[in-house]
Amino acid sequence: MDWKAIARSATGTSHKKQQLPCQDYGQFIISNKVILGAVADGSGSAKHSDVGAKLTVKTALDELLRLRQCNVELHWPAKLLPDEQAGKFFTIILNKVVKALQEQAASSDYSVNDLACTLLVFLATPNWVAAMQIGDGFIVARLREGEDQLLFTPDKGEFINETTFVTSANALNEMRVRVLPGQQKFICASTDGLERVAIRMSDWTPFPPFFQPLEEYMVETSHPEQEDEYIKNFLDSERLNAKTDDDKTLLLCLYDDSKVK
Repeated sequence: MDWKAIARSATGTSHKKQQLPCQDYGQFIISNKVILGAVADGSGSAKHSDVGAKLTVKTALDELLRLRQCNVELHWPAKLLPDEQAGKFFTIILNKVVKALQEQAASSDYSVNDLACTLLVFLATPNWVAAMQIGDGFIVARLREGEDQLLFTPDKGEFINETTFVTSANALNEMRVRVLPGQQKFICASTDGLERVAIRMSDWTPFPPFFQPLEEYMVETSHPEQEDEYIKNFLDSERLNAKTDDDKTLLLCLYDDSKVK
């Protein structure tokens, strides 16, 4: 019994036409019944946001893993992470990310704003999930007994196509944190390229027909990182590209309790 997961990105059709790289990135780490995940979406107006997104995700996961290893007294995964402790952890992670971006910018002789990106991070055990979000995109979680839940309403800012980035001066104030207790089953984190097809904008609730096939794929696939044709084909499909021309990233996680009797 453990987590299984897959993270894949696809370049949006608008970026392909402009010969731009994919500015999304997502990755995860599985460690003793605990899964750490992160997704970042580079700002379209930032020159090196693809670099920023990858560095942000890597730094966030490395720091979260370090915090997990340094806090063994919290008895993860059995003991619930307190809200206050989660807030402290994610503040440390954000500060570490900003420092890494500043160092990258200084060493490459460009502005830290050229690395601007959003960030979604979560730490999940079989019994709870703690998550943080800066900017848009979404994290949806489903308990073993329950419906899909959108953990945060995407940050769309005051104007169209405006959101908060990790490099924004108000990033810490805009950072949202949540701890969701309960027996976890399925988690999906994504950049905003999939918001319009995955989330009902009228009431900000998950759209079940989007998530059900993805969860079924995770249930039926023994090694999703190796058996990834379904996800790659989905992200590059004409049907999906007809609805969104943006970069797209999916991070799917399933707690495999099939051996539980």
